[in-house]
Formats: sequence, C-alpha cells, structure tokens
Amino acid sequence: MRTAHSFAIPFAVCCAGVALFSVMDAAMKGLSLAIGLYNALFWRAVTGTILGLVLMLLTRQRWPSRAVLRIHLLRGTVVALMAALFFWALMRMPLAEAIALSFIAPLIALYLAALLLKESVGRQAVMASLLGLVGVAVILSGRLQGVYDADALLGAGAVLASAILFAWNLIIQRQQAQVASPIEVAFFQHLVMLGVFSLGAPWLAHAPPITAAPLVLLAATLAFTSLAALSWAYARAEAQRLIPVEYSAFFWAAIVGWLAFGERLTLTTVAGALLIVAGCLIAARSKGAAVAHVEAGTA
Repeated sequence: MRTAHSFAIPFAVCCAGVALFSVMDAAMKGLSLAIGLYNALFWRAVTGTILGLVLMLLTRQRWPSRAVLRIHLLRGTVVALMAALFFWALMRMPLAEAIALSFIAPLIALYLAALLLKESVGRQAVMASLLGLVGVAVILSGRLQGVYDADALLGAGAVLASAILFAWNLIIQRQQAQVASPIEVAFFQHLVMLGVFSLGAPWLAHAPPITAAPLVLLAATLAFTSLAALSWAYARAEAQRLIPVEYSAFFWAAIVGWLAFGERLTLTTVAGALLIVAGCLIAARSKGAAVAHVEAGTA
C-alpha cells in the first residue's frame, strides 16, 4: 500500500521536472533566435550527448539490447522531428500559447493508441477530445483577429503538427519506460537526435559564438535533467496522479515568457488552455484510458 510520503517525492520531482522543461523551452527559444533553429538543436544535441555519455559511464549503465535500441532509435527520430517543429513555432508565437496548444497531444494519443495498439476509445474519451478541439479553436480565434504577426498562424500549425508527433512519442514511451533507466532514456534520445541533425551538418552547422555557449550548455543541461526527472517520477508513481502536475507547464511558460521575452498572456489563450486541460483530465479518468505524461518540452 502506497503512503502519502511515498508519493510526495515523485510528486516533487515531477513538479521540478515540469518547471525545468519550461525554462528549457525559453532557453531554446532565445538560442534559436540568436544562432538559428538548426544550430540551436544541433549544438544542444551535441552537449546533451556528451553529458549523457559521461553519466552513462559514471553510473555504469548496461548497453541496451537490440530490441531496446530499436525503441530508442524510433523515439529519438520522432522527437527530433517534433522538436524542430515545436521550436520553429516558438520563434513565432508566445511560449505559453505554444505550450497550451501542445496539450492536445494526449487526446491525439488516444486515437493513435486505438490505431497502433488496438485499444478501445470510449464515449467519454470522444467527448473529451471534442472539448480539447474547442479549446484549440478558442486559442486560434485570437490569431484570426489579426492581433499577431503574419506568420503566427503558421507557428500554431507547426505546434499542432508537433503535437501529432508527440502523441506518437507518448505511445512509444510506454514501451521505453519499462525497459530503460532515466539516464539511458535521456542519453539515447540526445544521441539519436544528434544523428538526425548531423545529416545537415556539412551545410548548416556553424560553431556558435562564445557568447552563446552558456545558453547552449543551459539548454542541454535543462533538457537532460528534466527528461531524467520525469522518467524517474513516472517510474515511481501512477501516471494518473502525476498528469495534473504537468499542466503547470502553462503557468511556468507564462511567467518565463513574460520575464524573458515580454510576452503577454491573452484571455483566449487562458480559456483555450483550460478547455484542453479539462478534456485531457476527463480522458485520463475515463475507463481504460492510459494517457501518458504530457510535457510538450520532452524534446
């Protein structure tokens, strides 16, 4: 029988992981604006891979089997594409708004689970999805009023495309969490992402200026630490008890976006986020639903 104390530590670690991911998103937005999206992703992957390798050696992690490596390869590739879309969008829209739109991913994951894992989707989950779609429409309605830059709608579209990939990532994550440690998960995710981004290195990679080095190190450290923290927390507490914590990412994104970029929070963003979160929580409580953790910055 689990005690309140046994849940308190995973809960606290999950809270810290979500907050760190939000700060990482802001660091990546600033880095992408400073040195370009590709170089921000590439050098963060380089730094994260080195950090992960050191930790793998220090903790004497075992090399995974071929079957587990296939899972790492698939998830890392999906996350690389997802990250490129999400951070491209962050360069064009407020941080809190992008996070709010990305919350639709768990609802998409319900249908991907039905398609890929042959899981049933109940009536309550369908209603939750409709509520989430209304939330997306509310957020997008602010953009249709002409309040934002011309390419802001493209940014919103990129977030939604990223959310589809993230939903697929959630399905893969169910398998990965059962066969790999948090350090192994974080290391191989960065390693595979580095492999993907290295394909364009001969033409696109440039050494970042020395002034950008601290931001690269910060983004990589935050990405690795927050990913490992969430993996650790979800291995020690039920997902349905931790899922509500992850929606605090919206709160952190609003604060960090305002402090770092002077981004203002709009009423449509708040209202849409509440509708999407409500839909996700309803889906998580529906019979047989297994909505995995929702942090959008798992990139």
